[in-house]
Amino acid sequence: MRLVVGITGATGVVYGIRLLEVLKGVGEVETHLIVSRAARRLIPGETDYTVEAVEALARRSYDNRDIGAALASGAFRTGGMVIAPCGSRTLAALAAGHTGSLITRAGDVTLKEGRPLVVMPPETPLHLGDLRRMVALAEMGGVILPPMPAFYPRPRTVDDLVNHTVGRVLDRFGIAHTLVKEWTGRARPRSRERGPAG
Repeated sequence: MRLVVGITGATGVVYGIRLLEVLKGVGEVETHLIVSRAARRLIPGETDYTVEAVEALARRSYDNRDIGAALASGAFRTGGMVIAPCGSRTLAALAAGHTGSLITRAGDVTLKEGRPLVVMPPETPLHLGDLRRMVALAEMGGVILPPMPAFYPRPRTVDDLVNHTVGRVLDRFGIAHTLVKEWTGRARPRSRERGPAG
C-alpha cells in the first residue's frame, strides 16, 4: 500500500516523523512524503532531526511546490493520506478546496477518490472559524484526529504520548502495530454485599 504523509509548519512535527519511522519497518507500506517550507524550518527547531534525515525515512519525497507530481493525480493509487501535523492554513485550504500546494492538492485528490484523509490539527484553543473548517472537512470525508493525549495507558514519557497518537492513526488504515495495546476493559471494583437491614 502507498501512503502519503504531509508534514506542515505547525507544532508537532514529531508526529509525522514518528509515523514515518514506524512505517519504515512495515514492508507492505510505501511512504510518499511532502514537507512544507515552514515545516522545513520547524523540524530542526522542534527535534534533533535534519530535514534530510526525515526525508530519508520515506520511500520517496516531493517538493511541496511540485503540483505536477504523481501525487497530484487520482490515477496515482494510494491507500490514503496523513497530514501530521496539519496547520490551520492547510486545513482551511482543504476545507475550501484550494489546491495551491502539493500537500493540499494531494489531500484534495485523496478526498475526491474517497480514500482516507487523516489530519492532525495541533492548535489550541480553537476559535469558531477553526471549528467550522474542521466540520466542513469532516463533512467532505476527512478524519480530524488532533493529538490529544490519553492517560488510561499511564504514559511515562513524551514518547509514550506520541506513540499512542501515532498508533491511533495507524488504526485508521488497518496497519498492524504494537504502539497501543488494545483496550480490553477494566474490572469494576466489587462492592461489598450487604444483607438486609435489621
